[in-house]
Amino acid sequence: MTNKKASSGHTFRKFVVVMVIILIIAVGFTGLNYYLKYYTPNVTDKQEYLYIHTGADFNTVYKTIKDQGIVKDTASFYKAAENMNYVSRVKAGRYHLKSGMSNRRLINMLASGTQEPVNFSFHNLRLKEEFAGFVGKHLEPDSVSMLRLLDSASYLQQYGLTPDNVYVVFMPNTYQLYWNTTPDKFFKRMYANYEKYWTPERKQKAAAINLTPVEVSVLASIVDAEALHDDEMPAIAGLYLNRLKKGMKLEADPTVIFAEHDFTIKRVLNRYLSINSPYNTYLHTGLPPGPIMMPSVNAVDAVLNYQHNEYIYMCAKADFSGNHAFATNMADHLVNAHAFQKALNDRNIRK
Repeated sequence: MTNKKASSGHTFRKFVVVMVIILIIAVGFTGLNYYLKYYTPNVTDKQEYLYIHTGADFNTVYKTIKDQGIVKDTASFYKAAENMNYVSRVKAGRYHLKSGMSNRRLINMLASGTQEPVNFSFHNLRLKEEFAGFVGKHLEPDSVSMLRLLDSASYLQQYGLTPDNVYVVFMPNTYQLYWNTTPDKFFKRMYANYEKYWTPERKQKAAAINLTPVEVSVLASIVDAEALHDDEMPAIAGLYLNRLKKGMKLEADPTVIFAEHDFTIKRVLNRYLSINSPYNTYLHTGLPPGPIMMPSVNAVDAVLNYQHNEYIYMCAKADFSGNHAFATNMADHLVNAHAFQKALNDRNIRK
């Protein structure tokens, strides 16, 4: 009887040990599975960024991750995303991927919308269409939606702008923007920077030359188009302000080229001077309705801090240095102009 009890107890203890071992193995397997699913390195080095478009759902994101080979184990990512409820928390954006990221780290970044901003730089873009296309290459909004906003008179009216002069708002610089910034938010950011530039002191300088901030930028675009060298900008600005004060036509060659929309022109011929356009300053007195290119900050500053001179005329120097020969009277100007025309003929530049 005693032997049977001892045998029964021993059997029970063996059973308990076996069960404990099984439980430990099960817990260990579960823990290992949990670790592999959430913490093991899974992101590859095949892509530097993951782009998630506005309105994309989880299936779209998963397909992108799978097609671009962003993770090594797509099944574990899918399960982790389901368990972490990322399926219903998709946020658009441009996300910086780092090789070796775990599913948990990747999903936390995506679900929280922790995207990396874009360093967005621009300068010397001549036309709105060019600028809209440039935006479309670097940010999510396409060129069509961007241009639609820039051509919307009703939208721009609230800022005191028109489709003709809206380009003055975009001051060349480097901006940090989120990739999925909407056209509206993009414009508001640019306008805020424009407003910041126009301090009371600068507005006072504009008023002193009888120009509004927008008009200063329009004139600056002509100065910018004329000046190959920035150090000439204040002198050119002074010349054009002299002509405005006297009620003379600006007669700026770059406005004729803009009106013709042929930026390959190297020699402005007489036949171009009669182009029927409000931008042709050989036909119309005063400033054109909008900028003829994106004015640089240097050009705007040059207009506000123009050189006080008596210049009325200028033409490019015959040495093709990019500098100008300035004159206060027509006789001197004709001498300068003939010298430049001869240099063009000598180089067989006919148009």
